[in-house]
Amino acid sequence: MADSGKHGGNGQSGESAFTVIVAAAANLGIAAAKAVAGVISGSSAMLSEAAHSVADTVTEVMLLTALRRSGKPADEDHPLGHGGERYVWAMLAAVATFVGGAVFSVYDGVHTLTHGEELGDPLVSYVVLGVAFVLEGFSLRTAVRQVRAEAERVRAPFARYLRLTPDTTVKAVVMEDSAALAGLMLAAGGLLGGQLTGSGVWDGVASILIGVLLAYVAWVLGRSNAELLVGRPLPRAMRAAVREELLAVEQVVGVLDLTTLIQGPEEVLVAAKVDFRDVATAAEIERACEEAEHRLRARFPSVRRVYLDPTPGRA
Repeated sequence: MADSGKHGGNGQSGESAFTVIVAAAANLGIAAAKAVAGVISGSSAMLSEAAHSVADTVTEVMLLTALRRSGKPADEDHPLGHGGERYVWAMLAAVATFVGGAVFSVYDGVHTLTHGEELGDPLVSYVVLGVAFVLEGFSLRTAVRQVRAEAERVRAPFARYLRLTPDTTVKAVVMEDSAALAGLMLAAGGLLGGQLTGSGVWDGVASILIGVLLAYVAWVLGRSNAELLVGRPLPRAMRAAVREELLAVEQVVGVLDLTTLIQGPEEVLVAAKVDFRDVATAAEIERACEEAEHRLRARFPSVRRVYLDPTPGRA
């Protein structure tokens, strides 16, 4: 059996960390400003947006923790590395988004609809929303640039890459910042509706919609991380390409069973039962295993471990 456990390259992780730090710095200041504006204006939608930004900040702290802990090298107690920790912390971040943002926003909106609210001066809220929109837009642009560059590197459409990428930290930033921009527009709509009609209903509805939006983001991110924690293979087309590379090795006559497992954004395991030529010597099989590993790593740089099991062909 041939295997490879080498690690290398942390460029993508470094870019992911920078993207998360930018988002965290933007959200920390925005959260405080929204809270002050919400108190001054009496807007439940602004308070929901403050909770949204607090949840995003907590989320990004967890994502940074995920990046730091998942980057630790493999050791005797963790022979396959710590890549799975990224998805554990990212899952907790999704829960934080749901509990800290969605639940509070829906509760505050329902409370406003049932008990009413006294509307104050919305001017401060408009200013804060405008500044927040600029900062969130900058953070989103940083994340989108990284995703677009990675999608171009693997020659995949942007939307498909974002849906399937195993780098859930950047995916979380893109989705949360997109939700933040949508939430800001909802909050502005709630403020404007209340200002024009004198009714707090608009603000309460805006708060509930912000909560529903956050719940959707939390569900999508939670599902993505759950799939990777349970064990997600490479996409079908990439699995076919892996099989193609193995069959291209001279001494290989068949790939009887192929297993691929995504262990991290830059870490994929490939294991296969391979039928070698019956006349091949032990030395030729060893060389064939080495060639197969080199071919796979050359075509798919994210492949870190290759396990080949010589197996007699089935009749």
